[in-house]
Formats: sequence, structure tokens, C-alpha cells
Amino acid sequence: KEKKEKKEKKEKKEKKADVPAPAADGQSDVSKLDIRVGLIISAEPHPSADKLYVEKVDLGEETPRTVVSGLVDFMPASALTNRRAVLLCNLKPRAMLGIESQAMVLAASNEEHTVVELLVPPDACAIGERIFFDGHPGEPLAPNVIQKKKVWEAVQPKLSTDGECVASYDGLPFLTAHGPCKVASIALGKIK
Repeated sequence: KEKKEKKEKKEKKEKKADVPAPAADGQSDVSKLDIRVGLIISAEPHPSADKLYVEKVDLGEETPRTVVSGLVDFMPASALTNRRAVLLCNLKPRAMLGIESQAMVLAASNEEHTVVELLVPPDACAIGERIFFDGHPGEPLAPNVIQKKKVWEAVQPKLSTDGECVASYDGLPFLTAHGPCKVASIALGKIK
């Protein structure tokens, strides 16, 4: 009887192994991220941190999202206000010194990390438009799955700007319906 039970348990385990996990059927990590065009409506100093801004960002949703970013040392709040940007939208929200950040502004930096510039989409892009990468179709995953599977950690080292200041993932440009996203002047920079 024990042998029969062990055999049945083994068969159940084998059956479970045959079933692919949702969205794991060949979908690349970068296509699991929800990277979108946003409009930074306002940027204010964080009340409890000298190096952080608290931004309100329109992502084409019912209400703007609150985003906390460490850009104080690199640009004044006035340079962020009413500015289009590229944001990672399906990270799990997290409190940053008491304020919940609901997305991440993407920016490139030079090698010394002394200059930082926002990724900027083409002017004609719609607010909320999803960024895509040729050859990487797929729908974004839920924030808890992104965190659990460490998708951002796998993708981020492959993000950079090319020699023409175009934002790219593993050599493929961040694309919109109106062209690629760029930075003003940082060529061959890292994107975070």
C-alpha cells in the first residue's frame, strides 16, 4: 500500500511539472514589465528626505500616481514639472520614508553618476502608452510576480543608452508608436 501511495505522489509531482507557469511560455523578461509614457504633473521635495522628490504623475489612469525619486542632486523640481517621462509601472508599491511610491521614473546616468537625465518619449506619444521592444511581445505581469521572480533585477543590467542617446534593452530601442525614447546627451549610459 505504501508503494502505491508513493507512486501516486510521484505521478502527481510529474504532472505538476508538466504544466507551465502562467506567462512563462517563452515570454521575455522585458516584455513582463509595464513601462509607460507619463506626464509629471508636479514635483515637490520629500518632507523627510533631502535627496528625494515626491511627484504626481499622470499615466492615463483615473487618478495620478505618487512617485518618489532620488533626483534632487541632478535636477531642480521645476525641470520635472509638466514634463513627459518614461516610468516602470508594475513594481510593487513601497513606502519611502513614509510616502508610498507607486512607480519608478527611468533615467540614464554617466559612468561616474554625476549627470542624470530622464528618458524622454517622443512628443506625439499618448500619456499612458506602453513602451515596447521589437521581438518581445507579451503582457505585463502583476507587481507581486515581478518582485517574486526578480524580473526588474534581471532586466536592469541590460538597460543603457546607445551612441545616439537612444534608450535600449540589450541593444533594442525603447519604442513607441511615434519612435524611440531618448535622453538629452548621455551616450552609452546606464539606465535605472
